[in-house]
Amino acid sequence: MRARIDKDRQGRKAVVDACAEPCAIERGMRILGSKWTGSILWHLKDDPVRFNDLSRMVGGASKKMISDRLRHLEDHGLIERAVLDTKPVGVTYVITKKGATALDFLEQLRAWTETLEKSERRKAARTRSKR
Repeated sequence: MRARIDKDRQGRKAVVDACAEPCAIERGMRILGSKWTGSILWHLKDDPVRFNDLSRMVGGASKKMISDRLRHLEDHGLIERAVLDTKPVGVTYVITKKGATALDFLEQLRAWTETLEKSERRKAARTRSKR
């Protein structure tokens, strides 16, 4: 069903078929919408990555934040954690098949964002040239 707004005879608005629980988009955003989560998945798309290398790849995120996001992604089955038999002990992360299903729309999001940014730069340049 789809939520909608109806008016009664007196013109008062009422919601019909309101979502009783979060919709699929909201549930998906709860999984991937946290800051750095999409970036982490994106950096794991090709090969397993060690934790410290990943923290260098995701500039601006603290190691604690990356650790929290990795745990979240692992809890949802989107990545796997492997402890390496090395000294000192190392950990790598790899994207799962389930996690890889998010890569298509992450690529679309990247392209969409770049298009918006180009448009904003052109708009800003036109504004500056009119001054």
